[in-house]
Amino acid sequence: MFATRVLPRNQQLFTRPARTLRHTALRPFSTTELPNGIKLAYDLHEPPDAKEGSSRNAPIIFMHGLFGSKKNNRSMSKVFARDLNRPVYAIDLRNHGDSSHDARHDYTALAEDVELFLQHHGLKNSTLIGHSMGAKTAMVVALRQRVPIANLIPVDNAPVDAALKSDFGKYVQGMRRIEEAGVKRQSEADDILKEYEESLPIRQFLLTNLVRTPEGTHKFRIPIKYLANSLNNMADFPCKDPDEARFGGPTLVVRGTKSHYVADEMLPIVGRFFPKFEVVDIESGHWVTTEKPEEFRKAVVEFLQDRE
Repeated sequence: MFATRVLPRNQQLFTRPARTLRHTALRPFSTTELPNGIKLAYDLHEPPDAKEGSSRNAPIIFMHGLFGSKKNNRSMSKVFARDLNRPVYAIDLRNHGDSSHDARHDYTALAEDVELFLQHHGLKNSTLIGHSMGAKTAMVVALRQRVPIANLIPVDNAPVDAALKSDFGKYVQGMRRIEEAGVKRQSEADDILKEYEESLPIRQFLLTNLVRTPEGTHKFRIPIKYLANSLNNMADFPCKDPDEARFGGPTLVVRGTKSHYVADEMLPIVGRFFPKFEVVDIESGHWVTTEKPEEFRKAVVEFLQDRE
């Protein structure tokens, strides 16, 4: 059985006025070199009461979606560190942000990177939070059971093979055109991207990957070729049999009511992989964490506040 909680748009959300975001401690981003040669960049957000070193409370590992980075989760990571008094590691998955580029980009490889990261830092009983690509990565880590995971929060993705929205292919086309044009201003890049995406927030999200070269032109820091070749892998889910792979820990599935990635008909298979799961519906599209950040925060905090 699963439980469903729906958060209305106008629901009043609680805050903790005694603490403010500026009291959370953010170290400059660091990089961990893994035994497989991949370097993962990450931000560590310490809780307000943390002293030297990481808090002893169970850590949260926060993973972004396709074309995202740890920067997308910075504000929410600070909030979780504050509200839950737990350290939050916001990581760049391979081929994203400041992490290594590699031709292989599939969920098994992404999960192995995260497992090696947790082992390197001695992180146990972690909570994994991931959006979209990060959600599937988190689910694969939990199902492989190679590192101790306490709780799981996949955001708007399900443990199934399901085609990506055609938007992602269009984004790749737009980014390729931007690089070919040799644009010198971000406004020029945005003008090109308008032909592929109407939403300004989504265009701004994609353009966070744009960096200036020494020659004065702009290019994307993500390896567009590798990611373009991996779009089919991002639609896949490597764990096929819930009788062979199952995670028994508490699991919160957060889904956008205007998104198709976690449809009602997918919930039975979710329950077979994650028997202790519950669902929170948030009135948003696929970009739940940015479209409705307060509703997302409340759902996560309520789920985790009594768990270590």
